[in-house]
Amino acid sequence: MRQSKIDEQNRYLEARQRDFRAAADVVAAAFTRFSEVVAISVIGSVAKPLWKEVPRFREFHRAGIEVWHECGDLDLAVWIDSLARLGELRRAFGLALRTAREAGTGSGIAEHQVDIFLFQPASDRYLGRLCKFNACPKGKPDCLVPGCGAIAFSKVVDGFSPSADLLASVQQSMLYERKTGILMSALDLPRPQ
Repeated sequence: MRQSKIDEQNRYLEARQRDFRAAADVVAAAFTRFSEVVAISVIGSVAKPLWKEVPRFREFHRAGIEVWHECGDLDLAVWIDSLARLGELRRAFGLALRTAREAGTGSGIAEHQVDIFLFQPASDRYLGRLCKFNACPKGKPDCLVPGCGAIAFSKVVDGFSPSADLLASVQQSMLYERKTGILMSALDLPRPQ
């Protein structure tokens, strides 16, 4: 395989991570308007410098060629001290992404490509995920998971339990804290070396 093809793939994967980071800034800006939001941090692969790996893409995989890791979605940790307005929070982040995309200032990332993990302030107790459906319950198979929708728009993912290290690096990728305001842009997170 030609080096130019490998370089092209790496540029694409870096741009994809950058798009997710731009989307993180858009969502964080929308969430800062909610008084119950205590803090927002990028988590997962979007928060880290990319690393080289043999990908799932057939031509690279077969040849054992390493390229940058592929970010598949944006994961945000949101510490929230009230779950009463999750429906409004859901609408706000969807509208913010759509508005940015339509104005040409967004990254093209859609609502279904973002997972919002909800946590209790101080204890970091996992509370669930912000549901993406426009009604709760929506009557979809996801809604049949025991406990899903017990709190409107708080999604329970069947079999999911957060790993012990899920929040390990949040201090380096914290975008917002209520007591301070915006701390950084996700675009300023470390890039690959």
